[in-house]
Amino acid sequence: MTPTRTETLSLTDGRSLRLTVAEPENVVRGGLVVLHEARGVTDTVRGLVSGLAAEGWLAVAPHLYRGAEDEPADVAEQVSELSGESVLADTDVAFVWLGQQGVSADRLGVMGFDLGGSVAMVVAGSRSIGAAVTVGGGGILAPLSDGLPSLVEVAEELACPWLGLYGDDDAEIPFSDVDKLRDAAAAAPVATDVVRFRDTSHRFDTTPEASAEAWQRALNWFDSHLR
Repeated sequence: MTPTRTETLSLTDGRSLRLTVAEPENVVRGGLVVLHEARGVTDTVRGLVSGLAAEGWLAVAPHLYRGAEDEPADVAEQVSELSGESVLADTDVAFVWLGQQGVSADRLGVMGFDLGGSVAMVVAGSRSIGAAVTVGGGGILAPLSDGLPSLVEVAEELACPWLGLYGDDDAEIPFSDVDKLRDAAAAAPVATDVVRFRDTSHRFDTTPEASAEAWQRALNWFDSHLR
């Protein structure tokens, strides 16, 4: 496993932002911002960051919950406080950090699962980066919080190639919602794809190795668009 570390950045507005980082041992292919699940920066998130670094990507996960532990006790409250403005600000800091490490803008991407998957699509609708991957996550027709848009609102405004990976047995995300998202994304001026899986192993709830097909699809998407 590629080791991870956590850095705390002091921002110009007086705030601070924690980043969990993993670096490739050899040549850096590009930089990926990893957006965490609703439970926060869990071992699963660290494993995903580590796995991407092992594939040659400089990976960084911003801690989106302000003033909370890596895995906050009141997840619902933390999610409710998220806004599009705050998550974009935090991902922008992560993108700047990657740029400072020598990663060019055309080799920057974003990936998230669960809550982070939804947030990744919000980022993809607002930032001209190289590519984005969403792995599960709700908020398709109704926003996850008052401060976030629904994903169907974002879909037609996607500013970078976007891949969505969803599980058919995820009770919280109906088939019909995913189909509506696919149709909305198809109208975007960039490459999009939505893939549905028969089980939720694609969500990386254990390790990337346990969800080989989804993991490979995500890597292929970045390989194709981050050049």
